Amino acid sequence: MKKTLSNIGSMLVLLFFLINILLNSNSVNESIALAFKIWKENLFPFLFPMFVISEVMLSFGIIEILGLLGKKVVERLFHAKQEATYIFVMSLLTGFPSSAKYINTLYENGKLDDNDASKILLFTHFSNPLFIIGTIATTFLGNPKLAILIFICHYLSNIIIGIIFKNYHPIKKDNKMSSLDNHFKEIKKNPRKRLGTILANAIVNSINTLLLILGTISIFLIITSILNSFIDCGEIGNAIINGIIEMSQGLKYVSLLDVSLEFKTIMSIMIISFGGLSVHLQVMSILSNTKVKYLPFLLARILHAIISGIMAYFLFSIIIN
Repeated sequence: MKKTLSNIGSMLVLLFFLINILLNSNSVNESIALAFKIWKENLFPFLFPMFVISEVMLSFGIIEILGLLGKKVVERLFHAKQEATYIFVMSLLTGFPSSAKYINTLYENGKLDDNDASKILLFTHFSNPLFIIGTIATTFLGNPKLAILIFICHYLSNIIIGIIFKNYHPIKKDNKMSSLDNHFKEIKKNPRKRLGTILANAIVNSINTLLLILGTISIFLIITSILNSFIDCGEIGNAIINGIIEMSQGLKYVSLLDVSLEFKTIMSIMIISFGGLSVHLQVMSILSNTKVKYLPFLLARILHAIISGIMAYFLFSIIIN
């Protein structure tokens, strides 16, 4: 009975959106155009080369080298495997949902199990640094200096999340001594694919992931545009709802609010720390072949938004003034 009601409910929701897509074709076209613009200008130029490079690096054993260099830090700070070093650094440079892509690549190559993937995903949720500087601080908030505040609050709170969840699937202590010399010897022993094959596979996998991201952004922007025509919770309420559903749309609405710059900044930091359900779906879609659970990730993102917002509240006057 419950399954039948659920199916009927899903069909009614889909029918509702289908009718509104047909009746509001102009709004839908604008949403898709905006999604493509965001993807073309803010995602593809940075994520595509990084995705390709990461797969090539994995094939040549470079990820293990970075892991050995940061092993003590991630083990002590996060109780996570050494591979978290690479994912943490690369995600910080490229922004979400790249952490899911890197985790999935290492998972498929047997470097991580489901528990490792679940844990590392919690504290490697970073917004693209160029998106923070160029789009949020400069375009939306009109003050490039705010980028420093956003970096501190968004990045540091992510580290705090990792510390909070350090006992969530903690790794077993590895007493074996590893060295770079031993790792280079292992690389020489193992047969390698040709560079052309490695590069071709990396390009195909990266394009598929990026197209998935583009499709998800488009769908969620269409959803927000339809909901905006039916729901009116006031300017601030609409900005929050849009931010929860699709991050970029929410940030745009926040920038148009007639409130203080401090309030806009705090809201913007909380929105990018949460990421939006659009990003969440991208992450879970990329990790669909794993057993990573969504609920811990959602809880981490809610805490991330709260912690970063509190930090922004106390640091705004210190850094900006």
